[in-house]
Amino acid sequence: MDALTRKSYEMRRDIIEMVHLSRAGHVGGDLSVVDILTTLYFGVMNVSPQQVKDPDRDRFLLSKGHCADALYCVLGEKGFFNKEEAIKTFSQYQSRYIGHPNMEVPGVEMNSGSLGHGLSVGVGMALAAKMDQRAYRTYVVLGDGEMAEGSNYEGMMAAGHYHLDNLCATVDLNRLQISGTTEQVMNSASLADKFRDFGWHVISVQDGNNCSQLQAAYEQAAAYKGKPTAIIANTVKGKGVSFMENQISWHHGVMTEEQYQQAVKEIEEVLQGE
Repeated sequence: MDALTRKSYEMRRDIIEMVHLSRAGHVGGDLSVVDILTTLYFGVMNVSPQQVKDPDRDRFLLSKGHCADALYCVLGEKGFFNKEEAIKTFSQYQSRYIGHPNMEVPGVEMNSGSLGHGLSVGVGMALAAKMDQRAYRTYVVLGDGEMAEGSNYEGMMAAGHYHLDNLCATVDLNRLQISGTTEQVMNSASLADKFRDFGWHVISVQDGNNCSQLQAAYEQAAAYKGKPTAIIANTVKGKGVSFMENQISWHHGVMTEEQYQQAVKEIEEVLQGE
């Protein structure tokens, strides 16, 4: 097992603990996006707790903000704050680790809530880097259900118009959202074509839960000049826990004690069986 894959499963273990303790969170989406977050924070981006005020740090925006619990686990592991505090107080009264990213948490670049805003904010950050002649890159992660929001398409158009090759958007394509499949609710097929029509370079990652494939895609994105890059990551909702995988009911679900023990057991077996 390579280092990034091991790290992603360690993050899965933390996510399961956080969700179980809080009786809250969006565990299915957490488990589909965690490999993307792990790859970015531990294999791609120029970010660290020592750089929170550095104007040349890379920017990261979790537009699918309901998966904040996964982001908190990764930021804590990266050293931005005490991870155990986040795990034990997530979604609790007066905790700063609430259900969507907020800028009271070190390392968070944007408050989020309603879906569909992250890409346009990312466009602004990327455009500012061009205007200020800064070298930082901006990374935005979106959900596929979120792509029904019209504001995304305004952002896609602007990014293509301004040739923002310092912007990389990743779509967590797990094909499930809270009320059904994306095909049933609002068909998000041909996302790659939609991005291309707005002037983006597009990379499709066959296994979006494979850290090596993701890292190769991000390296290709950084090297591509003249256009923003969209990475379409084909993921599995609930990845890593058998009874959650590809199950709509685990978009937002609370585990029984038995389910919690099974989830931990399955993740530990992967970590110990490398």
